[in-house]
Amino acid sequence: MATELEELVGFLSSPSPQITKAAVDIVRGLTGSDDGLRSLANYDKILLPSLSRLLGANKEISHPAAEALVNLSQNSSLAAKMVEMEMIKSAMDILYKPDCSIGGLLVMLLVNLTQWDAGITSLLQTGDEKMQGLYVMKLVRSFCRSSGEASGLLKQIIRQFDSTSPLRRKGVFGTVRNCCFEAKSQLQNLLLMSEFLWPALLLPVAGNKIYREEDTSKMPLELSSVLSIEREAVVDPEIRVQALEAIYLIVLQEAGRHAFWSVNGARIVQLGYEDEEDPKVMEAYEQLGSLLVNSTGVEEPSTETSM
Repeated sequence: MATELEELVGFLSSPSPQITKAAVDIVRGLTGSDDGLRSLANYDKILLPSLSRLLGANKEISHPAAEALVNLSQNSSLAAKMVEMEMIKSAMDILYKPDCSIGGLLVMLLVNLTQWDAGITSLLQTGDEKMQGLYVMKLVRSFCRSSGEASGLLKQIIRQFDSTSPLRRKGVFGTVRNCCFEAKSQLQNLLLMSEFLWPALLLPVAGNKIYREEDTSKMPLELSSVLSIEREAVVDPEIRVQALEAIYLIVLQEAGRHAFWSVNGARIVQLGYEDEEDPKVMEAYEQLGSLLVNSTGVEEPSTETSM
C-alpha cells in the first residue's frame, strides 16, 4: 500500500490542475525543512521528473515547483540526479521561453547544480564544440543587468580555470572568451568580477618565471601572490590563445583598457610573450600588444609593451 508521501508525490502528475497545485504547494513546504527533504528524497525517481515537468506549467504551479527544486538541489545526491536527468538543459530551455515567469528561480537552480563537477560540465556544454559556452553567454546577455545569481554563476565557472580536468579547463576558457564577445554591452558586469576574471585570463599567459617585486607591487593580491612564487606553466596552447583573445575583446573597450592597466596586465603580457614559443600563441600576444600600443590616451609610456 502506498504511503501518504508516495500518494502526495503521485498527485504532482494529476490531470486536475487544482490537485496538482495543492500537491506542489505541500511538496514545496516539505522541502523547506531537513526532515521533509530527507523523506522526499526516498521518492526521487518520481519526484524529480514530476517537478521538472511542472516548470513549464502556469505560474501558480511552476513557481512552487521551481522553489521545491531549488531547495532539493542543495542536497548533493539529489543535485547529481538532477544533472544526470539533464535538468540544466530543461531549465535553460524554459528560461528562454518568452512567457517564462520563473527566471530568477531557474538561475538559482543552475547555481546550485553547478556546485558539482558534472553540473559545470553540463552548463559549459564541453561535449559539443559548436555549442560550447552558449548557455553561459545567453545568461550573461539576458540576466547580468538584473540578476545577481547570474553573475554568481559566471563567477563559479571562472573559478574552475585551474581545474585538474583538461576538458573542463578548455570549456571554462572557451566560455569566458565567448562571454567577452559581449564586452561592449556587458563590460561593467564582467569587470565586477575582476578578482576572478583577471587571474583566470592573465595567469595562463604569464609564463612561469618568478616576477620581481617592482612588478608585483602594482598588481592586486590575487595576481601578485601567485606570480611571486614558482608555478607550473599552462601547457595547452589553445587555452593560452583563448585567454589572450578574451583579454583582447575586453581591452577593445576604453574602460577595459583602464582596468587592464590598473592590474599591471601589460607587464604580465610582455613577460609572458618573452617565454612563448608556440607560433599561434605568439600571434595572439602580438595582436593584443599591437592594440595596446596603438590605443591612445590610456597608456603610460613607461609601461608600453614591445612585441
